[in-house]
This record gives sequence, C-alpha cells and structure tokens, in this order.
Amino acid sequence: MFGTHFYHEKTRKCVATFGRLFNNIYVLRKNSSGAGISQIKVPLSYAPKSKYLERIRENPNLDTDTKVALKLPRMSFEITSMAYDTTRQLSKLNNIQGGQSSTSRQKLFTGVPYILAFQLNIYAKSQDDALQMVEQILPTFNPQYTVTMIPLKDEYPNYREDIPISIAGVGFTDDFEGEVGARRTIIYTLDFEMRVQYYGSIGTSNVVRQANARIFEIGSGTADSDVRIETIQINPNPLSTIGLADSDFGFTETFYDADSDYR
Repeated sequence: MFGTHFYHEKTRKCVATFGRLFNNIYVLRKNSSGAGISQIKVPLSYAPKSKYLERIRENPNLDTDTKVALKLPRMSFEITSMAYDTTRQLSKLNNIQGGQSSTSRQKLFTGVPYILAFQLNIYAKSQDDALQMVEQILPTFNPQYTVTMIPLKDEYPNYREDIPISIAGVGFTDDFEGEVGARRTIIYTLDFEMRVQYYGSIGTSNVVRQANARIFEIGSGTADSDVRIETIQINPNPLSTIGLADSDFGFTETFYDADSDYR
C-alpha cells in the first residue's frame, strides 16, 4: 500500500485559496464631515494569533526600545484542525478516468473527505476599522461560499472540484487593560470550515479490448462434467479507437463451436 510517492499539494492549495478570499480588504478613513481622507489595504499573513498579539504589544517607543510594534489594522489566518467527514464519503470503488489511449488509462479513486478548519483574526485599534473589515466579509458567506479548484492540474487538467467554505462562528475581544494610555487592540475572530477531498496515487490499468463468453452444457459429459458448446468473442471495431473520448466504434462478434481450436 505504501511506498509509491505522490504529492498533490492539496493542503497548500487550500491555504492559498482561503487566503486569496481576503487579500483585497480595505479600510476607509473619513474626516468629521464624512469625506474620505485615506484608504488602507489591510495586510494579510499566515500566522498564529498568539504570535501577532506578541508583536502588536511590543513597545512602540523608539527612544526606550528598539522593538517596533506592528501597525494596525491587520489580518492573519491559520489552519486550526483537520477532521474526517463521514457525511460525504462516497463508494471507494468510484474512480475518475483520464489520460486514456487505445491500450491503457489512468485511474484515480474517489477522494477522502475532510474538513479543514481555518481561523481568521482581524486586529484593529478602533472599532470602526474592525467593523469595516468584518462587514466586508460576513455578507459573502450566507452561510457558505463555494470556490472551484483544479486539484490535479498536471494529470487531470479538465477536472474541477467545488469546495464550499462556510462560516462557523464569530468572536470578539477588546484587549483594553492597564493604563489609560496603553495601546488598545480590538480582535475579531472568524472561524471557517472548508470541505475538501484528498486524493491518493494515480494508477494505470489496461483497457478491456476483448470479452469472451463460454457456454457450457452442465453435467452432459462423462462423470457429470460440463461440456463446452460454444464460445462468443466480442471485440470493439476498430481496436485503435478504444478509450478515446470522441470514439465511435461498433463491435465484432466471433462464434466458436465446440470443435474449434479456440481455448
């Protein structure tokens, strides 16, 4: 079972796909009259929440410390768990065919369903900045958003997989402790679930080029043995078109009686 190397980069593709959903979030700053004065594109990184909080809380005073705090607003995301999804498991004998010729074909068995849990964290200094980012995200997931991926680009370039991404919960914390002049950090935590399929190795099998049916008369021979009466052989015609997607062929039937040399 093991020993055949394969790597479809499925998790890596899922992380990149999830990140691309949120890489165009903007925050608009306005003056007292309501006119826009600046627009900021919110940076997005793959990083744990704890690491970002540590960097955000670093001393931003350059006179007393060389460490510089991160500028807000900002977003980060990460994978938090992977779980097998029993509700989407199909028959293990189902397979996807590709790379066909007149003699062989590629065969990929149905994928194994998993749920990837992602956590998106939104950091801001003001409530208005945080709400702008949250309101640009929530309406898209109602309650899920489906993206289309090419999971096996090299082997199956025409195969598409629809991946639903649903929002599982929204959390909020306002880290405003300590002195009045301490730096404030507002954090919105959005939990998502991505339903994906993991595929195994791609095998190669031969194309069926001939079907034989032997007809026997039961118990008519000596010592109640079976006697072959006839053999029917069926071949696609012509053989060169077997397995081709646009092929249009018939069948050639050949009959062999009991006295023929066919075995």
